[in-house]
Amino acid sequence: MITTPSSDPKLFGYWAYLAIEKHFQRTIRYETDVLQDRDPEALHQMRVGMRRLRTVVTGFAPALVLPKAASEKKIAKLARRLGKLRDLDIMQEALQTQYLPTLPNSEQKIGKKVLATLEKQRHRVLVQVQKTLNDKSYRDMKLAFQDWLQTPTYGMFAEFPIAEILPDLLLPFVSQFFLHPAWLIGVTFSDGQKQVDQDLSLEDVVELLSLQGSVLHSLRKQAKRVRYQMELFTDFYETSYQDYVKEIKSIQRVLGQSQDSFVLAEFLSDCLNLEIQKKLPTLVEQLSRDRYQLWQEWRSLQERYLYPQTRQDLRLIVVHPLESATHTSPVTVPDAQHAN
Repeated sequence: MITTPSSDPKLFGYWAYLAIEKHFQRTIRYETDVLQDRDPEALHQMRVGMRRLRTVVTGFAPALVLPKAASEKKIAKLARRLGKLRDLDIMQEALQTQYLPTLPNSEQKIGKKVLATLEKQRHRVLVQVQKTLNDKSYRDMKLAFQDWLQTPTYGMFAEFPIAEILPDLLLPFVSQFFLHPAWLIGVTFSDGQKQVDQDLSLEDVVELLSLQGSVLHSLRKQAKRVRYQMELFTDFYETSYQDYVKEIKSIQRVLGQSQDSFVLAEFLSDCLNLEIQKKLPTLVEQLSRDRYQLWQEWRSLQERYLYPQTRQDLRLIVVHPLESATHTSPVTVPDAQHAN
């Protein structure tokens, strides 16, 4: 264990400290607004900050010795609690702004009843979040990070040149991303050649998504993990690396919006205790069209990432970081409008 702070920008430990400091401060910045429920965006930003802090803790793990209260598991538990409230906010916004205004009056009346139920459920979850942010576990986590930032302790790899260790850190995440089974949904093989079916109707797509939605959602989570990990080290690569980060974010967005559609439909069915096709046919049709459009976007990305050269290009980029960073701080945190 090393207790001397690393001041050399070429070393792994230096960047580990700066990354924890940045993302920890970003996480707690929104705490008061979340407690007072001032703005759903504050909740979103705190949740993102906590997810990024979790990525920092795992991504820089070889260089860090953190107290138990600041462990990845503690952060993940808190992030999941924030996520429950955020999911309700997403549904509420989608119903109010995207779907409800376009429905006929009969369906709008039903939709407004759903919103009332959604608001009650949100209030219950908000109380749980407020309790979480006031309990001992969260206070202990904050204190642990604050103490560590005052007197950091490092693992032996903190003295390792960061340019040499980056490929070993990033390639496992990239490999897990490439090997996810969701890439093969709707793909057939003939004599070793991959073929992506392009002739699926809207009904075919809706059925396929219903069957494979959980697998695609799993890829979405994997995309988020690899993207967050890669974003920690943007300063050490050329712009082609950043282009891949943006593409992976697009994959995350497309799959996320598709998943949100299914979550909303499931909530409506549970809330109304009926088949929503009967009472909300216009809304069901809109959800189906949205899924089909997202599927077309996904198909394009799927084909690109099944292409061998795309995968090889990203591997080669990751293997060849720049010898030194051009900046003196970790990757710039996205602003409130674009962070997720």
